[in-house]
Amino acid sequence: MDDLQFRRLLHHLGLSWTGYRKVRKGVKKRVSRHMLALKCSNMSEYLTELDRNKDAKQDCDRLMTVSISRFFRDKRMWECLSEEILPGLIEEDPENILVWSAGCASGEEVYSLKILLDPLFSTSGPSPELNITATDMNPIYLERARTGLYPASSLKEIPHGLRPYYFDPEESGKFYRIKDSLKRGITWQGLNLLSSTLDSQFQIILLRNNLLTYYQDEIKRAALRKVLGCLRPGGFLIIGSHETLPFEIPELYQCGPLSYIFRKRG
Repeated sequence: MDDLQFRRLLHHLGLSWTGYRKVRKGVKKRVSRHMLALKCSNMSEYLTELDRNKDAKQDCDRLMTVSISRFFRDKRMWECLSEEILPGLIEEDPENILVWSAGCASGEEVYSLKILLDPLFSTSGPSPELNITATDMNPIYLERARTGLYPASSLKEIPHGLRPYYFDPEESGKFYRIKDSLKRGITWQGLNLLSSTLDSQFQIILLRNNLLTYYQDEIKRAALRKVLGCLRPGGFLIIGSHETLPFEIPELYQCGPLSYIFRKRG
């Protein structure tokens, strides 16, 4: 599949060439295998099949998802969470914090947040109950997240001295499995942000490096409105460090020194 064919597929699906340009190699391979499985000899046949076959379209949507992450990716964001956002939320509600990881991929972001609020890791004193709803449209990623097995390269931001408290090494240290104690309070759920949303009011929504990176602006707008409807007044929306909001949102204002952290007006 050449880039011209791939761009045709992206346009058909409402996806962004800018978002996929650097990761297109692996995605193109997955889509090519899907085309062969459906006996589609060219892109025109494939697009026709996607339009008429709901199951094939769902499979294609999942194949287009990208999972690139590690624990505590984007150090400055986690510092802001630890030093500013979480202490303020704990002061407001010392018992319970509700978080939505929207596009949780393989779970590194979710477990990072659990570690951040663990008394051993945190220096901010007693931590409240942390309840995280973690959603992704790709069931393979969700299964990886539930299993919690990661290559050693994913843990490079976690101090070596703390790893034994949160992970068990496997295969002579090539992989690490998250401890069961960190799995409590997490609800893993399949969800497509373009067609569904949640019936909750969250204090933090993590919407990093998915919707705003890979979709065209018109699609971003509608989906983002649904997401914001799940953010309670005073809550925080955190997007990717290289992402921007696709339109001006009066109910949000930039919070602190980082341009990608916003707070909803109360």
